[in-house]
Amino acid sequence: MVRLSSIGDVAHTLPALAALRRAGWEAGWLVETPAAPLLEKNPAVARVHVVPRARSLGPGALRSTLRELRAERYDVALDFQGLWKSALWARFSGAPRVIGFSSSWRREPLSALLATEGASPTSEAVHVIDKNLALLRGLGIDQVGLREFPLPPTPAEAETVRKGLTALRIGGFVMLNPGGGWDSKLWPPENYGVVARALRDRGLQALATFGPGEEPLADRVVRASEGIAVRCFPTTLLEYMELCRDTRLVVAADTGPLHLASAIGAPVLGLFGPTDPDRNGPFSSDDKVVRRVPLCSPCHKRRCRIHEGVMSSITPSEVIRAIDVRLGLTVPEARAV
Repeated sequence: MVRLSSIGDVAHTLPALAALRRAGWEAGWLVETPAAPLLEKNPAVARVHVVPRARSLGPGALRSTLRELRAERYDVALDFQGLWKSALWARFSGAPRVIGFSSSWRREPLSALLATEGASPTSEAVHVIDKNLALLRGLGIDQVGLREFPLPPTPAEAETVRKGLTALRIGGFVMLNPGGGWDSKLWPPENYGVVARALRDRGLQALATFGPGEEPLADRVVRASEGIAVRCFPTTLLEYMELCRDTRLVVAADTGPLHLASAIGAPVLGLFGPTDPDRNGPFSSDDKVVRRVPLCSPCHKRRCRIHEGVMSSITPSEVIRAIDVRLGLTVPEARAV
């Protein structure tokens, strides 16, 4: 299985791993470093091949990983990513069969030339999870619709999170995650601060979470909330998963933290703009989405003059109403937004 990045995309590929295991296949996975914790010690993965991101990949690491891959003598390589880099890894793995999406389903269409077999998902594969599952039809596996997310056991992480929450004296909390993706998909931290104040009126605490290097975003949430939101302690990817198990709700944009929370089964509220929630968003019928649709939608460009700033037009009032609906809360008689 070749799905190198990102964290959310790796999470969306986990049901394909579950389907392979159900069908009796033994699966290895080639992944870049940031998402590797989701696969290392994961009982559903027989072998994890971790490589640096492409810009940090030197000749030595390249040769070493190729030797690792070929030593496993894989029968099939599945390219779930649809890029030149993923197609090259799949082809150079030494597997006699390389199955990838046909050119019209790839972000880099010409990379389909490196596959020995192409796949074109049918119309029911709307969500990217189902697109990934459809790739398995070349192996005689039809599990479109499966929502099973094999993840590693995390007892140590659960204890770390328990101690961290106790130290913060926080419980009955909502996670507000202002980061986790490219800027034009993110909702302003100051708006999360307004939401934190509304949560207090509902008897809930707001926990501002962050990934590596995103502490300033969490601090902006806390400042905008006038100190009502609590900045979370630093967490690893697996510790973040444990936070998701304890929370009342996760509020985040179309980012890895949102998708990982959905995979865990946490209640979520997704904030969307340039990307399509039908393709990337929460898949539970109970979860909610607040969205602004720019003229370029769906757009996966990190920089786009058409959708630039569209997320800022989502108002805190809309998000607070969606939180009320998702959690079944009684709306206070008076509230300041």
